[in-house]
Amino acid sequence: MSTPLADTTNPDLGLLYAVNDLAKSSPQWLDHLVSWIGEYGILIGLAVLGLVGWLQARRRPDAPVAIAGLLWVPLSVAVAELANLPIAAIVDRPRPFVDHPGLLVLVDGKAGTHSFVSDHSTMTMAVAVSLFLVNRRLGWIAGGLALLQGFCRMFMGVHYPTDVIGGYALAVAVVLLLAPIAMAVLVPFCHALGRTAVAPLIRASERGGAARGAAQRGRRRGRGAVRSEEQPPESDLAA
Repeated sequence: MSTPLADTTNPDLGLLYAVNDLAKSSPQWLDHLVSWIGEYGILIGLAVLGLVGWLQARRRPDAPVAIAGLLWVPLSVAVAELANLPIAAIVDRPRPFVDHPGLLVLVDGKAGTHSFVSDHSTMTMAVAVSLFLVNRRLGWIAGGLALLQGFCRMFMGVHYPTDVIGGYALAVAVVLLLAPIAMAVLVPFCHALGRTAVAPLIRASERGGAARGAAQRGRRRGRGAVRSEEQPPESDLAA
């Protein structure tokens, strides 16, 4: 039996209908596109941002610390999803289309599952906040994707606005409250890994860059020497 939270307030339901009505008036190809983005596309985009963050973090002076922060990204998602399990069971809120059959549902397989809180919203916001702690630019991009994720879930007719907001709140709480504990463990762990065979995963090799820099400096010095030999009168005049 569902809790009173299943009886949504009018603003909650009104916003859901306003967004879902966009799906009813949109062409079918757009509905399919938004459904794919809301189910898979945004998660793929966040994975790409994580990969970019890792490539950049390896080149930072504080690479082990930055990599530790990136390791907290997937771990925070896992912790937030685990925290959501008892919350979803206690609240026991059905999907909005169960109580409101007038909604257009764009994805199958959601019947019989919990609506509060939104798993997708929780995951995307957890990635955004934890990534922001490491790389603000990538974090802002991920935050935009998280907001788009919430819109897509309502557009698809599978979540109330409060489901989305609840997912955001859960993600922010988990990431920020547990980040100090996680970093206290992950930073020494990454420093230790930096002294093993997997060190290239933690810190980018500087040999290639140093060799190229030395070669370029050598070429500059060589060119300068040639010019000085070829133009001795000018050097004398300058003196």
